[in-house]
Amino acid sequence: MARSWERMVQKNKNQLNKQRKKQGKSSISSFSDLGSVVSGDTFKGRKIALPVVLVLLACLYGLLGVASSTVNKGEGINTPTMTWLIMGAYILLGVIIYFRRPYLLVGKDTLQTTRLNRVRNVSATSITNIKVAKGSVVIEQKGKGGNWVFTRLINRYDIQAMGVRLEEFAKANNIPFEK
Repeated sequence: MARSWERMVQKNKNQLNKQRKKQGKSSISSFSDLGSVVSGDTFKGRKIALPVVLVLLACLYGLLGVASSTVNKGEGINTPTMTWLIMGAYILLGVIIYFRRPYLLVGKDTLQTTRLNRVRNVSATSITNIKVAKGSVVIEQKGKGGNWVFTRLINRYDIQAMGVRLEEFAKANNIPFEK
């Protein structure tokens, strides 16, 4: 029932947006496929460490597969095809993680990022503190939500630009800001 409801809502929203476009009004964009739509400044990073580790693990697995196939020729436990498939899967996973860029979107009163392949939003009312250090930004939240940490070392964010924009965000929403 939920999927059909979502399809019906999406269809009606598309029809309404077409009508509003003909009338010269702005479109309604309350939800997208990724979650709620937030407009603002986006700071994109790049994951490098994990893809490199995955490719190195694929190479190590390949070397071990070749070495074990020469030692155990008659047993047929480890086939070269399976070794190549697993190596390819590790390399493909590394490439996917490399090209999926992490981001922080700073809106008027919300922050948005991806955590564990889900889009996460936090409103200004649920942020207790924002700390900007030399190589990292920490956004502390109230309640159960863990702290969001954005680092230059791991995800290659532009920390200085993020710090300037988050300072403006903190001033506009009366959030304590530490530098």
